[in-house]
Amino acid sequence: MANETTKMGLIPVRKVGGQSWTGGQQKYRIASGATTAIFQGDLVTQLTAGTIGRHAASGTVPILGVFNGCSYTDPTSGETVFSNSYPGSISASDIVANVIDDPMVQFSIQSDEAFPVTDLFGNFDIVDSSPVGDTKTGTSNMQLDTSTGATTATLPLKAIDISQDPENSDVASAGTNVIVVIQNHVMGAKSAGLA
Repeated sequence: MANETTKMGLIPVRKVGGQSWTGGQQKYRIASGATTAIFQGDLVTQLTAGTIGRHAASGTVPILGVFNGCSYTDPTSGETVFSNSYPGSISASDIVANVIDDPMVQFSIQSDEAFPVTDLFGNFDIVDSSPVGDTKTGTSNMQLDTSTGATTATLPLKAIDISQDPENSDVASAGTNVIVVIQNHVMGAKSAGLA
C-alpha cells in the first residue's frame, strides 16, 4: 500500500534503549532580526554570538537538535507570542527557542523517495522542500534525502529503523517514515554510516 505523503519534519518518538521521550528540551537564543524562518521539526545548528538557526541541506556544521517552538515579545503589540515557528525578521531581544537537544532521542522523518531496508544504518542529508514549512500550522516540510545515503560522518541523520506506522511503512513507495538519530550532533557525532 502506498504511503501517505505528509511532510512533517522530525518528530520525537523515543530514546535509544527503548526509553520513552518525556518531552525534555532546552532553551536557546535566536538573534534579534534573524531573517531565516524556523519551523517545528526543523534541525537547528549553532551560530556565532551564542544563537541558533535553521540547518539547511548540505550544511556540515554540527546539529544542536530539533526546533520545537519559540516565544518572544511582539515588537508592535508588546505582547508575548508563543508559536510553533519562528517567522523570521522579528526585532526582539528575547526570542527563545525550545530545542530537543538530547543526542539520544530518536525521531521519525518522512523520506522523499522509497526507502529500502538495505539503506538502514547509512547517514543521510535532508531535503529543503519549498516552502520549507507550513505557515498555518508552523510545522516543518523537511524530509530525509534518500539519494544522499553514504558513510560520511558529517551528514546530519543516521537511519536506524523503518517506522511501524502502517500508513507510512511501505519501503517500496515514496514517503516511507524512517526512524533516525542525529548523526552529526554538537554533543558528539555517532559514527560513519554503512555503505
